[in-house]
Order: sequence, then structure tokens, then C-alpha cells
Amino acid sequence: MVRQQSVIRVYNRAVCRGVVMIEIIYRWTRSVAFAVCVVAAAAWAVQLEIQPAPAQPSFAKLVGEFSEPSGEFDTDNLISNEKSYLHVVPRLEQRGVTGGVYIGVGPDQNFSYIARIRPTVAFIVDIRRDNLLLHLLFKALFAASRNRAEYLSLLTGRPVPDRVESWRDAGIEEIVAYLDGAGPAATLALDRRLHDAIQRFGVPVSAKEWATIDRFHAAFVDSGLSLRFRSFGRPPQSYYPDYRELLLETDRKGRQRSYLASEDDFQFVRALQGRDGVIPVVGDLGGTHALAAIGHWMAERKEPLSAFYVSNVENYLFRDGGFGRYMENLNRLPHTDRSVMIRSVFGRFALPESAPGYYSSSAVQDFNELLANFSAGKYRTYADLLRK
Repeated sequence: MVRQQSVIRVYNRAVCRGVVMIEIIYRWTRSVAFAVCVVAAAAWAVQLEIQPAPAQPSFAKLVGEFSEPSGEFDTDNLISNEKSYLHVVPRLEQRGVTGGVYIGVGPDQNFSYIARIRPTVAFIVDIRRDNLLLHLLFKALFAASRNRAEYLSLLTGRPVPDRVESWRDAGIEEIVAYLDGAGPAATLALDRRLHDAIQRFGVPVSAKEWATIDRFHAAFVDSGLSLRFRSFGRPPQSYYPDYRELLLETDRKGRQRSYLASEDDFQFVRALQGRDGVIPVVGDLGGTHALAAIGHWMAERKEPLSAFYVSNVENYLFRDGGFGRYMENLNRLPHTDRSVMIRSVFGRFALPESAPGYYSSSAVQDFNELLANFSAGKYRTYADLLRK
């Protein structure tokens, strides 16, 4: 009987979470019945232990509700081609751009701006659904990683360093040196982990899109930190930075300000990802739905825009006749006197902010100034916009 009573106590402890505690009245229940109950309860407990908590339903809901049909673009855009992307950081700090809602386009250069601005939520809006798939991969990698060294190891398919926790305070140069010296590892088990994580996010992914996600990850694994931005149907450009250069880049004051140069910055982005606060959306900036839906969401929550990183998309909006609709969309976004636009330009459109040795230029514009100048009819061409 003593043995049976102890089994009862074990059983009660095993099932007390989520079920009503059952008062045991009869102590003479057969031993085999207790054994079956204990095994069933243990199996139930183990099942709970190995099933990670699902993502908040609002993540997939917002992705689906805000997105438009995908458009086409002639680049893979797995990484940025804007070597100057960090040059705007001192200006952002000077203006006190912080909090609020961040909106951006493209791949992971957004995370460096997010790390600087520390928004409450970030929307990554891009006309290509491939960009959404890439951000699902990034989100899964953040969930699987404890720190920068592990994140970059998993992203590039390199073995995770021994005692990876001790790499928290490592400089980005040390992490880069480790990755450059490590060969690719087998990624089959990792790919399964990432697939499982992406499925839990709740965003529908077709069989063809799973193949696209795998292809994106394979590109990082095959090229490592030497991966470059690639255009289809055009030769590669020597002035495009590789991923290594982007990680080691500095702002105009010579400070390394990538989100992967600082553990605190990485952990902020990781935590925001974990709260489903980085939301990729398929949308045309000159379209009728995505930005309008985001603006409505912001207005309902009284969350103003902090920064809108538009890269050089405005050039294409002028070409395609969508710039006017884009400005209408911007005008609907709640904003403050500190809200800014961040843009990049290339080649013949070089800005006064251009630095020697950089093919791209990056600049900050006051958001209210942009709206006022457009309203005054000052933007007839892309060159007009860059002259402010």
C-alpha cells in the first residue's frame, strides 16, 4: 500500500498542470492501473516538453492581412548592396530618432537600423514575397541562437563554436575570423529545425516556397561571408560589398554599428523577433493596400512612425508612375517632428553625404519636410527628390 500511495503522489504531480487535481479516495486500486496512469501521464508530460510554444497568432494574421500579391524584381537581395548603410547612424542619434514604428524594405540591414532606433514594432515591406520568405528564415535563426556567434554560425552553416556562451563579449572581427576559418558543416538537422520553427510561425508556405527558403540558406552556406548581392541578367558589380564587409562596416565616426557588432544590439533585435515584433509584409510602396493597412494599424494604436528606410525604391516608383500614390500612403502614416526617411542612392545620383570609396550614399530626410515639399510641387523627378 505504501508503494501504491507513492505512485499516486507521482501521478498527481505529473498531471496537476492544466487538469483538475483528483482526490484519491480508494487506495486499493490495482497496481497495474496505477502503472498505466503513470506511463500515460509521463508520456503526456514528455510530449508537452518537446513541443515549443507556437508563435502568437497575431503574427501570421498581420502578415496575411497586410500583404498584397507579390511583384517581381531582378535581384536576389539576400544581403544589401549599400556599403554606406551605417553612415546615417550619427544623424539618427543627433535627431533623437527612437521608439515608435519602424518601416523598412529589403533584407537584414533593417536590423541594424532597428538596433539603433529601438522601435516597439517594425514592418518590413517589400514587393517580393521572396523577401518575406527570407525574413521567416531570419526569424527562425534568431529563435535558434543564443548570441551573435551562434546566429552567424547557423546562418552560414558553420559549426557552432565550443562553449558558445563565452563568445558573448567577442568583437565582430573575432567572430568573422572564426567563420572564415571554419568549413561548412552538415545542415540537414539544422534545416529540419528551421523548417519546424517556420511552420510554428503560422504563415502558409507552399512546397515551392520551402524550396526557395532552402535555396536562400544554401547561398549563405555555400558562399559564407563572401556572399554578395546579385542581379539577374546583369554581370556582378565589383563595388557591391560582400557580407563580411557589411558586418565590419562603420558609421561616419568610425564606429562599428551593425546589429552584429554588439551583443546588446543583437539581443534587442532577437527579443523583438521573439515577441513577433518584426513583421514582414508583401507590398508595393506605391500600392493601395499594404502601407494603408499599416497606417491604419498605427493610428488605432496611436503609434507614430520613427523611421522609414526606403533604400532607393523611390527611383523605381518615379519610373513606374507610382510615386504620387506612394506619397499619399506616406501622408497617412502617423508621425511626429522626429520622424525621418532613410534612403540610399547610387552612382550618378550621389548625394553631398557621399564618402570617398563608396558607390552608394545614404542620407536622412525630415519626414515633414518630405511631405511639405511634395505638397508644394517640388518633386517632379527623382533628381528633384534628392536635391530636397
